[in-house]
Amino acid sequence: MQGLYDALLSTMKSGKALGQSGRFTQLEPVIRRSFDIAAMARLSVGPTWASLTEAQRQQLSESFGRYMSAIYADRFDSYGGQKLEVTGEQPASSGVIVKSQIIKANGEPVKVDYMMRHSGDNWLISDIYLDGAISEVATRRSEFAAILKTEGIDGLISALNRKAEILAMSAARTF
Repeated sequence: MQGLYDALLSTMKSGKALGQSGRFTQLEPVIRRSFDIAAMARLSVGPTWASLTEAQRQQLSESFGRYMSAIYADRFDSYGGQKLEVTGEQPASSGVIVKSQIIKANGEPVKVDYMMRHSGDNWLISDIYLDGAISEVATRRSEFAAILKTEGIDGLISALNRKAEILAMSAARTF
């Protein structure tokens, strides 16, 4: 967890100079090392996952990883004195919840909890809870359900790639 927060702070401090693509390049390997992208993609897709081919699962996981990396590169774009701190941990049925907070520049804390699961030799993030309640995976699952219903898995993969590109372009235009 601390490695992720160190990378986020470092990227934020150089955010303007790096630009969106530089932040993405810096954060993507950290996101892929810190998050269980395949599990998050599987949980975000829900029951449809079972009917996917291995190639579709790989494509979806790859697109989901790019999308998550683009979101982080967009959200953590500049530094204004924010602090990212781990405040504790609590055992959970499927792993450990690491409690943390982001202290905004104005001093306002935002609670961010991470569900960590043991995977091989590592602990990986499998979900994020904003303010202790809003699940990233549940939010994505709701968002993805509509796309899956109308456009299928190929439509979802295209949508994730498109969203990652839009995040990159919109942030690039602001500089």
